Amino acid sequence: MPLLNFRELRSSWSRIRWVLFILAAILLYNFFFTPGFFKIELKQGHLYGSLIDIVDRAAPVMLVSLGMTLVIATAGVDLSVGAIMAIIGSLAAKLITENHWPFAGVLLLALAAGTALGLWNGSLVSFVGVQPIVATLILMVAGRGIAQLLTGGQIITFENNSFAFLGGGYFLGLPFTFTIVALSFLVLALFVRKSALALFIEAVGDNERASHLSGINSRFIKCFAYAAVGFFSALAGLIVASDIKAADANNAGLYLELDAILAVVLGGTALTGGRFYLFNSLIGAILIQTLTTTILTRGVAVELTLVVKAIIILLVCLVQSEQFRALATRVCLRKNEAAA
Repeated sequence: MPLLNFRELRSSWSRIRWVLFILAAILLYNFFFTPGFFKIELKQGHLYGSLIDIVDRAAPVMLVSLGMTLVIATAGVDLSVGAIMAIIGSLAAKLITENHWPFAGVLLLALAAGTALGLWNGSLVSFVGVQPIVATLILMVAGRGIAQLLTGGQIITFENNSFAFLGGGYFLGLPFTFTIVALSFLVLALFVRKSALALFIEAVGDNERASHLSGINSRFIKCFAYAAVGFFSALAGLIVASDIKAADANNAGLYLELDAILAVVLGGTALTGGRFYLFNSLIGAILIQTLTTTILTRGVAVELTLVVKAIIILLVCLVQSEQFRALATRVCLRKNEAAA
């Protein structure tokens, strides 16, 4: 079974072409109005520049969006990913500073803990029957408290070269976060596309009852999706903590769940579930970070940044909508007829 067949590629392109067009427009704007935006320098074997920074800063959202794509494909949603990131960052910092664990042990325990938290959400949704938005909202609220208990309400700083490399190191001249995202995407895409798992996920999202009657274990599929987003959220939390060399229970991953959901939606995966597009979600995350970087480099006032970002994202969503484009076309035709 190929990773993507021609029909899937055509469907993926139809979903993402407008996002790519907007992304190209933003990059073109920066080419003309932001000096040095496309400048890439090689210093001590490492590449530096705004384009490199965009990919580096987008890494946490890109990782979370991979797992969020699977969850949304099952017609669910996970609002707790930011809280999971805070918990995992706090846990890792505590293990390193107070318990003096080796980095390998910290990494394994942190990823296992993130997966377990995802399974907790999946169990509430699948076995208890709690609505996804409510089930994950519980951990979203409680998670920050758990993270603060782990850190004692303080920002824990640490010094560990192996841990610091995770979010601040370079590999083959590029930030190591790029390697993490690329490997995560390839492994996940191969795992779901080379098996029947992708078909099962889409079937559960399209019609859970019909998929159950056809013999698909919808509970297992949902638990897998939530466990996956927990795993990737843990990995993103480690990257964020590694980047600042500290665990900040209050701000780590704050509102990141919204960017992840938006990245998935921009990539063409419907919130109602069904067909999903992993690579498109990565493009959506890059668009969000490119927009954020552009706003910051253009000197937009801090208090207006989120408003400007929201307006542009709204325009992107409208351009993606077939109904809106059809309406805009009809309005333009009527104006041309009236002018004639």
